[in-house]
Amino acid sequence: MMYGDPQQQHQQPGGDFLRGPPPPPPMMRQLSASSTTLNPADYHHPSSALGPPLPPYDAHGDNFGAKRMRKLTQRRTVDYTSTVVRYMQIRMWQRDSRDKTALQPTSAAAIDMLPTTAYSDNPSTSFAAKFVHTSLNKNRCSINRVLWTPNGRRLITGSQSGEFTLWNGQSFNFEMILQAHDQAIRSMVWSHNDNWMVSGDDGGAIKYWQSNMNNVKANKSAHKESVRDVSFCRTDLKFCSCSDDTTVKVWDFARCYEERSLTGHGWDVKSVDWHPTKSLLVSGGKDNLVKLWDAKTGRELCSFHGHKNTVLCVKWNQNGNWVLTAGKDQIIKLYDIRAMKELESFRGHHKDVTALAWHPSHEEYFVSGSFDGSIFHWLVGHEIPQIEVTSAHDNSVWDLAWHPIGYLLCSGSNDHTTKFWCRNRPGDTARDKFNMGQNQGYGEQNPALAGRLPGNFPLPEPPTTPGPFAVGLTRNEGTIPGVGAAMPLAIPSLDASGSLPVPSSMSASHPLQTGPMGMQGSMNPMVPPMPQSHFMGMNPMHSGSLSTSAAPPVGGFPNSLPNMQGPSNATGNQMYPQGGPFNRPQGGQMPMMPGFNPYQSGSQSGMPPPLPPGPPPHSQTPQ
Repeated sequence: MMYGDPQQQHQQPGGDFLRGPPPPPPMMRQLSASSTTLNPADYHHPSSALGPPLPPYDAHGDNFGAKRMRKLTQRRTVDYTSTVVRYMQIRMWQRDSRDKTALQPTSAAAIDMLPTTAYSDNPSTSFAAKFVHTSLNKNRCSINRVLWTPNGRRLITGSQSGEFTLWNGQSFNFEMILQAHDQAIRSMVWSHNDNWMVSGDDGGAIKYWQSNMNNVKANKSAHKESVRDVSFCRTDLKFCSCSDDTTVKVWDFARCYEERSLTGHGWDVKSVDWHPTKSLLVSGGKDNLVKLWDAKTGRELCSFHGHKNTVLCVKWNQNGNWVLTAGKDQIIKLYDIRAMKELESFRGHHKDVTALAWHPSHEEYFVSGSFDGSIFHWLVGHEIPQIEVTSAHDNSVWDLAWHPIGYLLCSGSNDHTTKFWCRNRPGDTARDKFNMGQNQGYGEQNPALAGRLPGNFPLPEPPTTPGPFAVGLTRNEGTIPGVGAAMPLAIPSLDASGSLPVPSSMSASHPLQTGPMGMQGSMNPMVPPMPQSHFMGMNPMHSGSLSTSAAPPVGGFPNSLPNMQGPSNATGNQMYPQGGPFNRPQGGQMPMMPGFNPYQSGSQSGMPPPLPPGPPPHSQTPQ
């Protein structure tokens, strides 16, 4: 019988024949291994022996070097493209800031956000205080310098180990690392034409880098000590550097040749910056001085003596008139070179101010970093910080750098981390731990309520009825320590139901209130005893009470006050028996007279006549 005979293929072992057309030959019925309709469990090669199917693939088992499956994690991305596209669409018909759409405090308004340069009249929209991401190297070491690439796509960090690390500027993931220097990197700067980068290290070496991170030149003996800072001139033909060897040097960039050495500082020079348009240098050092230099002649022009300790950072503003300085005296100073005098001092840091950065779009907005890990946001004209991120890092902040667009802020710290901060979107609340409790007046239910923590952790509400502020009890706002508990303050515009009516007989301040035990003196032993010779206008313990319009007779009551329990002789501080209920004074009861001072003995103005002589009424011993 030939291969593929229909009788052989169509006949079953029992001799019965199946109805229908004959099946195709076995070789024609075999599918390829790449077919998507093939069941892998049933597939086998014709030449292979039949057997049980292979076990399923175990991603966590030992597969002898096979690539293991990684857990899928969501990475946050902050992209500025949509804001730029939106700005390009609307700037055709916008005359000025009056035509801009006002952003509503809802998440739906995020599509109307514009880049920071569109809000030049309102720098508060660019406060980058919202935490985004933390980047950490495998080799844990201090991050001394952070610098964005000119196109803003990557961030370059210079570490204590001499390495350059490149991080993605939108998703903040790791991209590349290279050993750039033999010692710790202390300074980095890009040229204005965006083609070259210059870096300096602790050994005094200066290196040139292209935009592809190719090292083209190295000057190993540029300085004798650590190169603390470098800065380019506007034409990129020259750059300057400062060092701990007390000198500021001007270099020819093309030849890497030292042209001048400025030796006016008597100690280490910690920072230097070239003027945005002029041949003018500013430097600050360990001699507490800020100096201005003429880069052409090398002559010292001026010295500012405003700081009381080492000047750690100096920065020119892009307007060319302001220079910002900061140092170990915890003060930031702003100088105007047109008048050669100090314009403003910014105080708020509690440790050395180690880093400064002007915003690229807003002339009056800058940020500062401190030795205690805090980052403050400032506006020129306001001496107090606008935003305080007190726990931005666990250690000192060594450098701050703004994204070229101005929507991201990067910080490098001695805690080995690089952190990214962005501006808030419309409707965002400060929920991260760095801003917890920093902003006043937060409240998701009612933004006008102050003192609430962000998120779902509101502070406990004050009690609706006042009580004595003993140990463990909260004291209402407006209470005078040592006197008693005051009425809770209510804001009618926020909570009309919580406001309390003022008694009709009250013509001045609120009366002193009693606690659950009757008088504040029974709960607080620090309160002096009330004078027993005066009538205390407290709420009586009995149902009857004196009318406010009924004054006592001239000679006093003949026997005792009707339906009124007076003070007891058994204890001087206790005015009423313990255990009495708390009752608020009402309109028909005698309140505390205006002008009464419990700390002053004797007669006072506006006080009722004293009690008549004789034994006090109801002088039984309290139980």
